[in-house]
Amino acid sequence: MKFNKSYSYLTILSFFVFTNCSKDEDIATPSNPGGNTEVPAVYSKIYGATSITSDGTYVTIKTNGTPDHKSVYYPTSSALYENFSGTTFDGINFRKNPNTISSFDYSFKIPLNPTVATNHAATPLGAIGVSLNGVPFFNQYAGPNQPLTDEFQSFDKYWGHPTGNGTFHYHIEPLYLTTVTATKSALLGFLLDGFPVYGPEEDGSEVTGLDQFHGHAHATEDFPDGIYHYHVTNSAPYINGNGYYGTPGTVTQ
Repeated sequence: MKFNKSYSYLTILSFFVFTNCSKDEDIATPSNPGGNTEVPAVYSKIYGATSITSDGTYVTIKTNGTPDHKSVYYPTSSALYENFSGTTFDGINFRKNPNTISSFDYSFKIPLNPTVATNHAATPLGAIGVSLNGVPFFNQYAGPNQPLTDEFQSFDKYWGHPTGNGTFHYHIEPLYLTTVTATKSALLGFLLDGFPVYGPEEDGSEVTGLDQFHGHAHATEDFPDGIYHYHVTNSAPYINGNGYYGTPGTVTQ
């Protein structure tokens, strides 16, 4: 009888301990805290990405930042090196800068569901977005409030060039994407605020009616329900205007 009584007490005690532990574990481990982590299909167009993931709030796009097209800025030992001379953007005589393309570990973290910002942050020097081939977009300045006037001459065959540390980038239309891999009306990438960037044409004509941020809103092939989007053009600010339309995410290099 004593044995049976003790056994009963132990059984009851074990039941309460097990039940309490199970409840604690349920509280400590919330299920799917980030919501839906599926990456929308449109991001698969970023073919230069090494990985694309979502936490339900942000999409993280990782790239090495090197162009998939040939360039005079690759080392001469590279299969992608190609000599270039003659004229570049706007008929300007090409003059090579002394820099060479390098690879980096970029991580672009952009809003999954971008919305218009209450206060429009200025775009900084450096990467402001990512193009489909993984190369970063830069804004319309060569330095603090310095126009691109003196940099146009160093744009390569496809209108990109590297900085002193080897960061290859596009300030203006990424010509390889608009004339080789896609068209002048196609999706070209995304800025850090999550809004897409399109080429300089719509329906075969030069785009017009852009706002102060260099964009406008309507349906596109990729966003049939409509979305605000930027356009690259061949006049300042080229890619983006007076700040981000939305709230920017982050980029690390």
